[in-house]
Amino acid sequence: MEQQKTEMPEFSSYQIFVVILLAFLQFTIIIDFAIISPLGDMLMKTLNIEPSQFGLLVSCYAFCAGISGLLATGFADRFDRKKFLLFFYCGFVIGTFLCGLASTYEMLLVARSVTGLFGGVIGSISLAIVSDLFALNQRGRVMGYIQMAFAGSQILGIPVGLFLANHWGWNSTFLMIAVVATIVSPIILFKLKPITEHLKLQTAETALIRFWNVLSNSNYLIGFVLIMLISIGGSMLMPFSSAFLINNVGVTQEQLPLVFMFTGMATMIIMPVVGKLSDKIDKFKLFFIGSVISITITILYTNLTPIPLYLLIIVNICMFVGISSRMVPASSLNTSVPNIKDRGAYMSLCSSLQQMSNGIAAMLAGFIVVQATPESPLHNYNILGYIVAALSVVCIFLIYKINERAKQKNSSL
Repeated sequence: MEQQKTEMPEFSSYQIFVVILLAFLQFTIIIDFAIISPLGDMLMKTLNIEPSQFGLLVSCYAFCAGISGLLATGFADRFDRKKFLLFFYCGFVIGTFLCGLASTYEMLLVARSVTGLFGGVIGSISLAIVSDLFALNQRGRVMGYIQMAFAGSQILGIPVGLFLANHWGWNSTFLMIAVVATIVSPIILFKLKPITEHLKLQTAETALIRFWNVLSNSNYLIGFVLIMLISIGGSMLMPFSSAFLINNVGVTQEQLPLVFMFTGMATMIIMPVVGKLSDKIDKFKLFFIGSVISITITILYTNLTPIPLYLLIIVNICMFVGISSRMVPASSLNTSVPNIKDRGAYMSLCSSLQQMSNGIAAMLAGFIVVQATPESPLHNYNILGYIVAALSVVCIFLIYKINERAKQKNSSL
């Protein structure tokens, strides 16, 4: 039994293609969502909006993505996952184009809502595909590679997006993302094979009953709570991070891309390592170590005053190393929670709860953080750090329980 746990099956050439495709999909989705934060200071000044309005701009994407995830829960396991993925990705591309064409706060608010309706479901479809095509002792590596999309967005996407925004306005950033995302759609259509094995296990229950059966399953509750708390903790700092760095720490708009680029380079290196470790050692231990690092650095980060750029970059790298060491084992363990026939519905519901939690976090952050004028320092940003640290402690307990259940499930196979 111990030998089975440490075996690491090699990927087939098609599995490698799927990993690259899903990673690139995540790259475009993450840039589209994450770019709002680095553009935050520019948007608040250009559109002349307050922190609470900017918080709504971030949260509208998340809430619409959450609604879309809820609606998709009843249907997620009734279609070929390839077709399901292609439909929502095309909608995401259209929504991102609309963001690039927006000229007012209200237009951007509507465009972000459209993007959220489609983009928010793609992550759950990708996780369902990972669960269908990869064994549990492969998923840590898969999640490590897919999570590299975040690092890629930090190294390439966000710096390039900020460069375009600084020279041609914030609209150009969204147009760039839409153009890049358009290239991926034909690859999904012509290269990804149909994924239909789950269709053989479906029953004649209606979409509403399907949704209720998954939501009310007591075995899935711990996974739902975990996703919500991790999402709230992960999203509280993001919306106002660029405004905090510029107005409190003294970073300039020109230096901001460097912070993201170097952080992304470090994350790109650490992600595959964390993925392999997640498949080799106990996932809970890895999550615990990452949580301790993350809690310590988060409290330090949110209390920063003006420091040299190189020190800020080191602190930022350490914080994201901790976050990465939590997200990979948490994501791979969460795929072990649902039964195979419920994977699509479970992942859709998780995605919905995740997005809604992101929206709640952004709104709460908008009410907690105070800024007298667009050029003045932010106040109460450190309170967000303490909240995130407290939520991380609760998540350690939840991951321990999920890890024990996964061990029991594997031993019974």
